[in-house]
Amino acid sequence: MKNTIKFMALVIIPGSLFFQQAIAEEDKALTVSIKRLSAEAALKVAESAMLECRKQGYQVTATVVDKSGHIQAVARDTLAPPVSIGISKEKAYTAVNFSADTSSMASRQNTAIGNFDGVLMSPGGVNINIAGTIYGAVGVSGAPSGETDEACAKAGVAAVAEELEMAD
Repeated sequence: MKNTIKFMALVIIPGSLFFQQAIAEEDKALTVSIKRLSAEAALKVAESAMLECRKQGYQVTATVVDKSGHIQAVARDTLAPPVSIGISKEKAYTAVNFSADTSSMASRQNTAIGNFDGVLMSPGGVNINIAGTIYGAVGVSGAPSGETDEACAKAGVAAVAEELEMAD
């Protein structure tokens, strides 16, 4: 049986006064486990996304980032524009940092947070979210629309979804 210690904290912010209740458990774990994609799975997502766009006649770059936003895999088609490399990375980075696909954030693109360096809130960044676990994200750039980029990114996620579901 876990012993729980309850305490109250007083937080003072100029012009405001808040009481915050916090619960600390004596036997809290000192580490956390984070599920990550293997290098092979990340490559499969990136390549599958790129190949889906190629089937539609578009040369793109697909970048997969881990839960921390670090690049795990990049697949750039032969004639994909060089600018698509950075854009795909920023879409993936944004999706994973906000735990939301970038298409859902497009209206925030011209706000203060949308103008933050490295954040790109245009469609094409998709979380690799399998059964409620976010493993990272994939960003695609190079198709004529963000919606096409996003469809290709979702195809990349679909390429590993069943295997990840079975692994859990």
